[in-house]
Amino acid sequence: MQTIDEALEKLSRSSFRASFHLNAEEKEYVRKKGMDTIRSHCRDFVRERLAPAYPLHDGRQTPTHGHPVFPAQHACACCCRGCLQKWYRVPKGVPLSEVQQEKIVNLLMAWIEREMKEESVQKRED
Repeated sequence: MQTIDEALEKLSRSSFRASFHLNAEEKEYVRKKGMDTIRSHCRDFVRERLAPAYPLHDGRQTPTHGHPVFPAQHACACCCRGCLQKWYRVPKGVPLSEVQQEKIVNLLMAWIEREMKEESVQKRED
């Protein structure tokens, strides 16, 4: 079982996964709503769009932008059941348990937190 840091490190070595970042509007949304609200939205998206054994439009259900959770899902390979199977060996056709859902939410939130921290570090350097 890998840690969140190990998963994020592995994902960062994929040029595709590493190409996702929060845009200015998404960062502003995080600042405006706060991390607790973003976590709540994240739980909802995972439960509704990823947790079912056969999610509606699987493989195409996650936009790339429009909410901070969406680029996080792509960056963390938690955008569809195919990516979950490929990156984390989570089988398709089986609903995600509450524990699995919470692990995904924790990973996505860690990615979002890193994106927000990188912005504040960058501002201090300027």
